[in-house]
Amino acid sequence: LKMSWFWFYLPLHLLVVAYLCHSIKAPTTSSQQSFKTDLFNFYHSLILADGKETTIHLLKDIPKRYYFVLEEGRALAPFTITVTPCDVPIEWSILVHKASASFLGKAARGDHNTQGVSKSQKASSMVSTIFNYKGNSVETYMGMSSHSALYILEFLSTERDTHITVYLTTDTTSGHLYPELPVDPRIDVIGIGHTTVTLTWKHSPSVLQHRENIQYCLLVNEKHNYKSLCAAETAIRSSGMKLPPTLALSLSPYLLEPQQVMILSNSELSIINRASGGEVRQICMGTKNTYTLPSLRPSTQYYFDVFVVNLLTNASAAYTGTFARTLDEPEPKVTELKDGKVIQVVLDGKKQKSHNLQYQPKHKKIQFTFQLCHGQVRVHITKNGKTVASENISGLRYFSLKGKLLDTYLVQVRSTEETNSSVKVQASPHFHKPLFPLLPESLKIKSFSKLRTCNSVTIAWLGTQEESKYCVYKKKIEEDQIWMELQNADRCSGPESRHKSEKVLCKYFYDINLQRAVTTETIKGLDAGTLYLFDVYLFGSSGIPVRYHSKVVKTRRKC
Repeated sequence: LKMSWFWFYLPLHLLVVAYLCHSIKAPTTSSQQSFKTDLFNFYHSLILADGKETTIHLLKDIPKRYYFVLEEGRALAPFTITVTPCDVPIEWSILVHKASASFLGKAARGDHNTQGVSKSQKASSMVSTIFNYKGNSVETYMGMSSHSALYILEFLSTERDTHITVYLTTDTTSGHLYPELPVDPRIDVIGIGHTTVTLTWKHSPSVLQHRENIQYCLLVNEKHNYKSLCAAETAIRSSGMKLPPTLALSLSPYLLEPQQVMILSNSELSIINRASGGEVRQICMGTKNTYTLPSLRPSTQYYFDVFVVNLLTNASAAYTGTFARTLDEPEPKVTELKDGKVIQVVLDGKKQKSHNLQYQPKHKKIQFTFQLCHGQVRVHITKNGKTVASENISGLRYFSLKGKLLDTYLVQVRSTEETNSSVKVQASPHFHKPLFPLLPESLKIKSFSKLRTCNSVTIAWLGTQEESKYCVYKKKIEEDQIWMELQNADRCSGPESRHKSEKVLCKYFYDINLQRAVTTETIKGLDAGTLYLFDVYLFGSSGIPVRYHSKVVKTRRKC
C-alpha cells in the first residue's frame, strides 16, 4: 500500500493524537507543562458518535470532555449539537482547536520536524470557545465545521451528580431524530372544572408527516413543569416512584410497581404514580391534540407538560408547559335531620363525594346511627364547630353523645372511593326507640362442609338475648358471579327486594345465655354440584332488617 492509503486507514483517535502533537508547539522547558496538560485532556476525552443520542453521566465538579472531527475530504459541512439536561442545571461549552489544512497534512504524514514550520503556520494553530451555556433547558447549537478543526465539548455539573443526553449530527439531509415542534409550542387551557382540565396544542409537523411513528404524551403533576422528558423521568424516580423506561412511551407490557396503576382504554395508555409528594399521571393519547383530564382534585394547582415522541427512536421534544388550578369544591347542601327520621344518603363518588347533615336536638343526650349500605364511607361529626367523632363506617355504628340543649351538630358523610356509596343515617334522643334490632357479636354465616350433600347444605348463625325474627333466602349463582354478588350487595335492602321463589323459611329464636344463642338450619331440595348464595335477615321491633354477610356454598357433585 502507498503511504497515503496507510494514513487513510489509520484510526481516528491516532490521527487526532498526531494532530495535537503537531498543532501544539514542540515542548520546551517553558511550554512542557501546557503540552502535557493538552495530552492529558485528550486522553480523558471520548469520541462523540455522529447521528446517535449519547447518554453522559457527570460527577459533581468533575468536567468531562468529548470531541469530534469531520470525515476526510469534506471542506465545510453544517452540524448540530443538542444537549438535554436530565436533572440540575449544567455548564457546557464547545471549543474548536484549529490548524491549517497543510499543517494537519504534515501531521498525518508523520513529519515530526516542526522546525521548518513558519511562525505564521504556528500561529494558525489555536483553541477558542465558540459557544457556552449554563442552565437546564434543552439547547441546540448549529454551526459549520472544517475538516481541519477538532471540536471539543466540555460538560460540568456543579450541584450534584447527574446525567445528560447529547445528540450530534452532520447529516442534515435525512430526517430528524427529534420530532419537530410547531412554530407556537404553547399548551392552551381551554376548559377548567372542579375535577377536570381540558388542554389543546398545535400539531407537530412530524405528526403530519409520520403519523404512524409519532405520538403525544402528557405529564401531569402538582410540583412544577419539566423542560424535557428526560428531566421528568429523573424527578419521578428520585421521588421514590418506580417508572417504566421512557415514561411508557410505547404500549409494551411493563411490570408496574404496587404504587402504580396502568389504564389502557380507547387507544390511550395512562400510568398513575402515587407517592407522598402527590400524584403523577402520564397519558399517551396517540396523535390527538386535545385532551380532557378527569378525576382531578378540586382547589388544586396542576402542571401540564406535553411531549411529542418518536416511537422508533424514543427521542422526544417538549412543548412549553403550562399550569392551571381546578375550581373550588362547591359547598355541599345541608340537610336537616329530624328526631327519629331515617335518611339514606347516596354518593356517586365523582360528582358528589360528600353530603352534610345538620341536627339541633331538644335533648342533652342524643344518638347517631349509621348503617352502611354500599361502598366505603367516612363519617365526620362536629358539635358547635369542634370534632367529636370521625371514622370509617362498616356495617352498623352508633355514636352516643352528650351536650347542651340546642347544640348544633354537623354530620359530613364522605365517600372514600370513586364508586357509588350509600348509608342510612338517623339522629334521635338517647331514650328514643331503637332503629335497629339488638345485634349479635358477629353477622357471619357459617357452613359445615362435612354436612354438605348433593341436595342439601347446613348453615348456622348467631342470635341474641332478644327474641327476633330471622328469614333465610337462597339464590343460584355462577362461578364468575361470586365477586360481583358479594361486592355489590346492598346491605340496607330487605327481603322485599328478593324474588318470592328465593325465600326458604322464617323463624324466631333467642337465648338468655349468649354462648347458646346459635341456630342451625339444613336447607334441602338443592341441585347437585351447584353454587348457592345464602342470606339471613334479622328483624327487630322497628321492622327494619339487618342483613347478615352473604355466604356462598356449593353442593357436592357426587354422593
